[in-house]
Amino acid sequence: MSNTVTKKRPEYRNIHVTQILKYRLPLAGKLSILHRVSGAILFLALPVVLLPLFDKSLTSELSFQDMQGLVSNPLVKIVLLGLIWSYMHHFCAGIRYLMLDAHMGTDKYAAQKSAGVVFAVSLSLTALFGLKLFGVF
Repeated sequence: MSNTVTKKRPEYRNIHVTQILKYRLPLAGKLSILHRVSGAILFLALPVVLLPLFDKSLTSELSFQDMQGLVSNPLVKIVLLGLIWSYMHHFCAGIRYLMLDAHMGTDKYAAQKSAGVVFAVSLSLTALFGLKLFGVF
């Protein structure tokens, strides 16, 4: 007879809404959720924010100047910065998912590393475009 004690395997059950804040997702899971969120933000912002601004910029020189005045408002710039982040994150994560679809980087270590790269690149690009948006350079 063996005196070894076997460790009981953990049971994974569906989590309740109250447990969401305590649940720890891996980086790739957080990336996936934010990819969906950024896509929804872009989808909802297209008819409300992006197309009207684009229309104002092309209609006439006077409406372009009106649009410039509107975009110079700091609150509008913060909204645009959020849209810039949404686009950059969605674009970079989309490239990662295309690579995963091509069976590149599907092992656990590579997937975790590529998720970190997506966060680093998308946030860096957002910061770069944000500096340009706020007139730093």
